[in-house]
Amino acid sequence: MKLQKKKAVALEYGAQESPTVIAKGQDELALEIIEEAKKYGIFIAEDPQLVAALSQVGLSEEIPEDLYHAVAVMLAWAYWLKGLSPTEQ
Repeated sequence: MKLQKKKAVALEYGAQESPTVIAKGQDELALEIIEEAKKYGIFIAEDPQLVAALSQVGLSEEIPEDLYHAVAVMLAWAYWLKGLSPTEQ
């Protein structure tokens, strides 16, 4: 049985037109990224397919258009959980 490696990708949205990959890693680095996000109350979503796709994007690069919808769904969920709308960042 093959164990799946833990992966994480951190996105930043607001400074540029599209969400941008600001950190990514697997195994121990992935756990560090997740723990750092938790410290700051940053929303964490688990979607292995989306993480796999975002892992292909380089650091400091904007996400490709074909991932806009999937990331928008995650961002909308994060805003909703915090009781905000995108204009109330």
